[in-house]
Amino acid sequence: MTTQPEHVLEHNLVSQLIGLGHKLVTIKTEDDLVSNLKTQLEKHNKTTFTATEFNRILTDLSKGNIFDKAQFLRQPKYVLQKDNGDKAYIEFINQDFWCQNEFQVTNQITINGKRENRYDVTLLINGLPLVQIELKRRGIELKEAHRQVCRYQQESFASNHALFNYVQLFVISNGENTKYYANTFKQGKMPSYKFTSYWSDKTNKRISQIDKFANIFLEPCHIAKMITKYVVLHEKDRVLMVLRPYQYYAVEAIIDRVKNSDKNGYVWHTTGSGKTLTSFKASQLLTNNPKIKKVVFVVDRQDLDDQTVKEFRAFDKESIDGTEDTKTLVKHFLDPTRPLIVTTIQKLNVAIKKAAFKNQIEKIKDDKTIFIFDECHRSQFGETHKAIVNFFTNHQLFGFTGTPIFEENALSVKSIKQTTANLFHECLHKYVITDAIRDENVLKFSIEYYNVFKKKIQDEEDVKVEAIDTKEVYESDGYLETITNYILKNHYYKTNSRQFTAMFCVSSVDVLIKYYELFKAKKQAGEHDYKIATIFSYAANPEVDTIDGNIAEEDVTDDAPINQSVRDKLDEFIADYNTMFNDAHSANDAKSFLNYKTNISKRVRDKDIDILLVVNMFLTGFDSKTLNTLYVDKNLKYHGLIQAYSRTNRILNDSKSQGNIVTFRNLKQNTDDAVRLFSNLSAKETITIAPYKKQLTFFEEAYVKLIGLTPTPNSVNDLVTEEDELEFAKAFRNIMRLKNVLESFTEFTFDDVPMSAQEFQDFATKYQDLNDKIRFNTQKQKVSILNEIDFEIELLHKDEINVTYIMQLLTQLKEAKPKEQAKQKKQILDLLAGESTLRSKRELIEQFIQNNLPKIANSADIENEFKSYWKEESKKALKVLSKTEALQEDKVEDIISDYLFTGRMATEDEVIEALEKQPSVLQRETISNRITEKIKDFVKTFINGVE
Repeated sequence: MTTQPEHVLEHNLVSQLIGLGHKLVTIKTEDDLVSNLKTQLEKHNKTTFTATEFNRILTDLSKGNIFDKAQFLRQPKYVLQKDNGDKAYIEFINQDFWCQNEFQVTNQITINGKRENRYDVTLLINGLPLVQIELKRRGIELKEAHRQVCRYQQESFASNHALFNYVQLFVISNGENTKYYANTFKQGKMPSYKFTSYWSDKTNKRISQIDKFANIFLEPCHIAKMITKYVVLHEKDRVLMVLRPYQYYAVEAIIDRVKNSDKNGYVWHTTGSGKTLTSFKASQLLTNNPKIKKVVFVVDRQDLDDQTVKEFRAFDKESIDGTEDTKTLVKHFLDPTRPLIVTTIQKLNVAIKKAAFKNQIEKIKDDKTIFIFDECHRSQFGETHKAIVNFFTNHQLFGFTGTPIFEENALSVKSIKQTTANLFHECLHKYVITDAIRDENVLKFSIEYYNVFKKKIQDEEDVKVEAIDTKEVYESDGYLETITNYILKNHYYKTNSRQFTAMFCVSSVDVLIKYYELFKAKKQAGEHDYKIATIFSYAANPEVDTIDGNIAEEDVTDDAPINQSVRDKLDEFIADYNTMFNDAHSANDAKSFLNYKTNISKRVRDKDIDILLVVNMFLTGFDSKTLNTLYVDKNLKYHGLIQAYSRTNRILNDSKSQGNIVTFRNLKQNTDDAVRLFSNLSAKETITIAPYKKQLTFFEEAYVKLIGLTPTPNSVNDLVTEEDELEFAKAFRNIMRLKNVLESFTEFTFDDVPMSAQEFQDFATKYQDLNDKIRFNTQKQKVSILNEIDFEIELLHKDEINVTYIMQLLTQLKEAKPKEQAKQKKQILDLLAGESTLRSKRELIEQFIQNNLPKIANSADIENEFKSYWKEESKKALKVLSKTEALQEDKVEDIISDYLFTGRMATEDEVIEALEKQPSVLQRETISNRITEKIKDFVKTFINGVE
C-alpha cells in the first residue's frame, strides 16, 4: 500500500474544514490576502472603508513583531480616523462571543520574502491568517513539518505587510499524527519541537489522526475559543503560549463548576505538568465573571508566594500584586479594583483571626469569593482551613495537586481520614504521571538502589533494636564516607558530563552538616572541583519523618526559637557560598534567609551549583529543567517520594533522557506503593526506564539492525540511494539514544555491548558526514530525502571535549614515547572527527600537530603556541573569506562581533552592505545566504569551543 500523497491529504482536509463551517476563499498572493482582509473586516464590523482608511489600518497592522501583533489583535477597539474626521471603532476579533467571527479556509498562498514560500492550509478569522497548517505525507517524521514552519518564519512570514506574523497557532500533521503549538518564534530563535502538543479528550485519550483532530480542534467555535481564551501572552518573555488539552479541560471544569453550582472541586495534575499556567488561566477567566468579587490564589510558603506573583505577572504584568504582609492583604481585599490576589495561607489565617484585621474585612465576608489552593495536598488541613470556610460565607474552594491525599496516605483526625476529597469534594480533572510521560511532558525516572550495607533482622523482637542500630550505622563516619565517595565518583556521568545539576536530600540537619563538611574537606584535598551548596532551617525543633509521607516544611521566621549551633553552621556554610560566588548573603533574619534561598534556586537553574544538599527544602514546589539527578539518603514515601523524585524529570533537550534517582536507602517498596497510588497498578514500567540489563538487550537489537544495513563504518560510503542513507541515519540515531540512556547507569562500559567505543566514533563520523551533506545541500536549495530525519547531533556531544581538552591530549602526545605517538595521534584525530563541536577544527589541529608540535621543545609551551597559531590562522581565514566574497573586512568583523554579542545573525541588508560592490536584485538572496553560512562556519571553527 502506498502512502497517501500530501496533496490528497491537503484536499481532504480543506473539504472537511468547509464542512465544519469555514468558508472557502481563493487566495494565491499577498495582494489577494490584503484584498480579502479589507472585505472581511468590513463585514465583521458592518461598515466600509475607503482605500485611504484601509491603508491606515493596514499600516498599523503591519507594525511590530509577533508579540506586538498578538497584543494588537486583542485590543478591545481599534480607533480609526475616518476621512471625514470622525472616529470609528474597529474590532479585529470578537473575544467575548468567539463564535461570532468570520471564518475562512484557503490553501497554497504564495508569499515572496527572502525566498518564495507556498503554504499548505491557512485558517483566517476576519481576514487575518491566525492558524497555519503544515502537512507532510504519511511516513514522514512530524519534525519535518515543524522544521518547514521554522523555515517559513525565517524566510517569508515577516515579509511585506507581515500579516502571517498574526498566526497564533500552528498545526502540523502527517495524517497519522497531528500536533499543535503557539507561535513562539522570537528574534531568530526557532520554537522547540519538544513544546508541541497532541490534542486529547477529557480522559486524556490522544486524538492524533488529522480528520478526528480537525473535527474537534479546528471546528470554528473551538479554534476561536482557543485563540481568544487559551492562548496566553507571556509578557516577561514576550512569547505566545497555548494551553495543553488537560489544562484546557481543567480550566473549563472549574469555570463550569462556578457557573452552575456552589460545590468545591480539585484538579489532580501531576507534578511538572504546568499547574501554574493552568491556575493562572482559571484565575484570570474567573475574574471576568461579574458575580465574583475576589479570586484568591493561596500558597503555603512565602517563597512560593513571591514565585507565583512573578509567574502570574509574567503572563500578565497588570494582573496581580503580591501581599508583602497581612496589612497589604487586607487592603487588597477591600480594594474593588483588585480582583485577583496571591497570598500565603499564613497571612490569610492572620487576616481572619486577628481582631484588628478581621473587623476590617467583615464587610466583604459575604461577597462571592473563589479560593484556589496551590499544592492542596500540603496545607489545607486543620484549623486554618476550617477558619477560612467559616469566615467567608459565600465561597468556593478549588485545589491543585500532583499528589492527592487518599485514605491510604492520609492522617486521621478524630478517627476521620483527612483526604483531599473530604475537603474539596470531586476531582474535576485528572492527568497523572503516566499520562504526562506518554505525552512527553515529563520524563521517565531511572531509579538505582545502592546497597551500602545489608540489614539482617533475626525475628520480630529484634526490630526495635535493629532500628536503633540502623540509625547508628546511617550516621556513622564509614557510611557517610562511602556515599560521599560514590557520589563524587559517579556524579560526572549522572549529570551527562556536568550538563545538568543534582540535589542530595538527607535525613536530618545534623547528617547534612556531616556530609557538607566531608564534601568540603575532599575539595580542599583536591579530590573534586564540584560546587557544593546547602540550605536548611535553623529552627529549634528537629525534622521528623511524617507517617503520611508528607515532606515537612522548613520555615524560617523572625519570632521562632532557633538552634544556635545549627545556626552557626549555616552561617559558616553561607560564608563559603559567598566566597564561591563573591556574594554577601546571610541568615540574619527571615528576609535575608529568603533572599539566600531565592539566589540558590536561581544558581541551580543556571547550573552554577553542581550539588545542592538539602533536608526538605526544594523537594517540593521547585522547578529546574537543568536538574536531572537526585541522590537520596532519607526515607521517603507516598506523595513525598513522588514530589521529591519529580524534581528531576522536567523536559529540556535530547541529552536529558530521564530523571536519575540514586537512593542509598531501601525505598523499592515505597516507590512501588507510590507509583501504584498516584497512577495505576500497571504504571511502573511506564514511569521508570527499563533496568540496565534490559537496556543492554535494546542496544544489542539496535546494533544488529545497524550492521545489517552497514556492516562496517566504511560501508556507509557504499550506500547507493538516499533512501538507504536515511535508513542508516535512523538506525544509528537509535544507537545514540540508547547509548545516552546507558551512560546514565554507573556500571556501563562498552565491554557490555557488542559495539566498541572506537566503532561508535567511526559510525558517528559517517553519521555527521550525512548531516553535513544535508546542510550544504540546503545552502544550494537542493531538497534531500534526508531532511525527513532529525539528526539530534547534540547527543554526540557528550563529554567535555573542547580545545582545552585537546591541549591536554597534545601534551600527552608530546611526552609520549616514539612508538606510542602514532597511536595517540590517530586517537586524537578520530576523536576530532567524531566530536560534533570539534569537527570543523580537525584540519587546523591536524596541521598544528604535523607542522608546529615537533618544533616545540617544552610541552609547557604548547598552549601558548597553539593560541598564537590559532590567532594567526583565524586572521588568514578572515582575509580569505573577505577576498573570496569581495567583502569589506572591517564590516565582516562587525557582523561577527554583533552575532557573538546578541546571538542574532545579520539581516540580508546588513550582509549585502558589507560587500565592496552591490549585487543585482536577483543575486542578493543567493549571495547573502552563502555569506551568512560562511560567517557561521567561521565562528563555529575559530571561536566556538575555544577558550
